[in-house]
Amino acid sequence: MRKQKKSFKKSKNKVKNGFNVKKKLLLILLGGVIGFLNGFFGGGGGMICVPTLEKSLNLNNKQAHATAIAVIFPLSLISCFIYVFNGAVDSLPLLTVGLGVLLGGIIGSLCLKFMSSKILRILFSLIMLVGGIRLIL
Repeated sequence: MRKQKKSFKKSKNKVKNGFNVKKKLLLILLGGVIGFLNGFFGGGGGMICVPTLEKSLNLNNKQAHATAIAVIFPLSLISCFIYVFNGAVDSLPLLTVGLGVLLGGIIGSLCLKFMSSKILRILFSLIMLVGGIRLIL
């Protein structure tokens, strides 16, 4: 009888994909940090999102990058509307850079399909390193 109660408690705290409530709350907290960073800096949430998805959900590099893009996209749209509403966006850079980002995003997502996880990890690390050095200098 006792074993049944324990197993019931465990199954009650689990969600369909096997995460317990504590892990779900941690993921929500990490998602909040990622969202804050993306909204505060106007981008860059992916720098935190990709490693978070790899470590906390054990996703491989490609899955983590693809999921990060899917998570960051709507968040970026919301941030964009807030910036536009507050008058912080000029239309010419928005249109020209936006077109480049759109084309680059399409090309990048197509390249991701053919790139090895090792090369992807190295490129991502190098870009983060160069970005960090540029911010310091």
